[in-house]
Amino acid sequence: MLAKRIIPCLDVRDGRVVKGTRFVNIRDAGDPVERAGFYSNEGADELVFLDITASVEKRRAIIDVVSKTADAVFIPLTVGGGIDSPEFMQELLQSGADKVSLNTAALNNPQLIKAGASRFGCQCIVVAIDAKRANATGKTGGSIKNLHWEVYSHGGRTPTGRDVIEWVTEAEQLGAGEILLTSMDADGTLDGYDLELLAAVTGAVKIPVIASGGAGTLEHLYEALTTGGAHAVLAASILHFGTYSIEDIKKYLSARGLPIRPTGTERYIEL
Repeated sequence: MLAKRIIPCLDVRDGRVVKGTRFVNIRDAGDPVERAGFYSNEGADELVFLDITASVEKRRAIIDVVSKTADAVFIPLTVGGGIDSPEFMQELLQSGADKVSLNTAALNNPQLIKAGASRFGCQCIVVAIDAKRANATGKTGGSIKNLHWEVYSHGGRTPTGRDVIEWVTEAEQLGAGEILLTSMDADGTLDGYDLELLAAVTGAVKIPVIASGGAGTLEHLYEALTTGGAHAVLAASILHFGTYSIEDIKKYLSARGLPIRPTGTERYIEL
């Protein structure tokens, strides 16, 4: 079994890491370069850097900050924000990114996924999806087959009318190598991931799915990786504000029987 990955997320606005609740009530969480280096040294498996206002402001991710962040880490780095062409993908990859994350631009032009995968390989293309429940309220109401989630663009500001399962299936067919799935309903709440959304998406595609939105306890991470079927968990609030460390998370998940890469300071399992 492949090792499960622990991935800190740096949502960046105006050159600073920020974190909100359900995409609003934004709080400052530090300098992206400092945070990136800290998580890399702590033993994170990967890092995600998202310039969260790039699409809304109709600009591209901040290359100089991306480059400095890449220089500060020794783990794979995924970068997203206003990526609208294979040429800009190449610029980011040459600046130190290992993968690029497509969201709004891919919704506007799905062939961008195919173009990126053809030029750089599927493993470089992550399709990020911001999903919101469209026909149910609460975290656990209804059954999976009766639930429906809508895709939002422009940093969660714009409903697209697109069904999440239809979009994730299309993205896989076009060449996406990974899905970064964020529940807008759960984001920043600390109440746990939307496990029904996760299970629906992981059941619909064969490519890896990263769970995002809602982590508040170590048990939430475990549930996303087991009940939800995720291959990796993204975390922000619980890491940025010191609730848990990467080592805390890895020790807990390893003790629960999941295959986890060691942090470097201690081997939890033999891989």
